[in-house]
Amino acid sequence: MGVALSPEAVAFLHEKVYAHVATLNKDGSPQVTPVWVDTDGEHILINSSLGRQKVVNMQRDARVALSIAPPEDPHRGIVVRGIVKDITPDTDQKLINSFSLKYRDNPVYTVREGETRMVIRIEPLRVIERLKTR
Repeated sequence: MGVALSPEAVAFLHEKVYAHVATLNKDGSPQVTPVWVDTDGEHILINSSLGRQKVVNMQRDARVALSIAPPEDPHRGIVVRGIVKDITPDTDQKLINSFSLKYRDNPVYTVREGETRMVIRIEPLRVIERLKTR
């Protein structure tokens, strides 16, 4: 059963913050990747390309952890342990375009030829907040 994101965590995730998502390789070793991140108010949302190692890992083992912080204050942020609820094609590029606007100030993300962007929806199981500035 998931836990609710606090209003402060939701507001934080709408900021230009960066996540490091940890997945598990087939041999059990961790694999960590920096990703753009946001929320729908209930789930953590990230985007990746089909076939990337993190996506392969999530399809095999849905357990993930994320460390999310702004680059200017890496001690402020949230840590999430969660489970991938679904991985679906970003067919209209809505999420990746919103990320492109948020992180690059460009409303359109240029998808590489042959690339299939995927929306990854993560249900938080545990959230640790450190949102006060130092």
